[in-house]
Amino acid sequence: MIQRIQTLFLLLVIPVNVGFALTPMFAHAMLDPSGWLSNGLIAAILFSMALSLYSIFLFRDRHNQIRWVQRSMLFQLIAFGMIIGIFFTVGRIGLHLLHEVYSTGLLFFGVILQYLALHFINKDEKLVRSMDRIR
Repeated sequence: MIQRIQTLFLLLVIPVNVGFALTPMFAHAMLDPSGWLSNGLIAAILFSMALSLYSIFLFRDRHNQIRWVQRSMLFQLIAFGMIIGIFFTVGRIGLHLLHEVYSTGLLFFGVILQYLALHFINKDEKLVRSMDRIR
């Protein structure tokens, strides 16, 4: 389980998302007066982390693992879309928003990590299928 590279990618999603909670964009998101945007963002990030952690333990059933990683990536993309919307409402675009750009990039980095995990799971699946043909 741990010796597979996709496990490391899925494990890295968790500290990346936790690190996002310490950034200025997360603080901007929590200032939402209605509260639905901040609650939705927190829920999407938590679902993404939980599904990434859950999919690590599905290493024996790669088809199922692929589906769960895709669902996790969907929640990560939802959180990224929400934070992009918040980013454009913060104010004028300029160098004063450099920290906000970095914190938005953290969520995008989480998407990239999940994509890489998905790629390597598919690669393992192709390898197993080719070995089955040889037998």
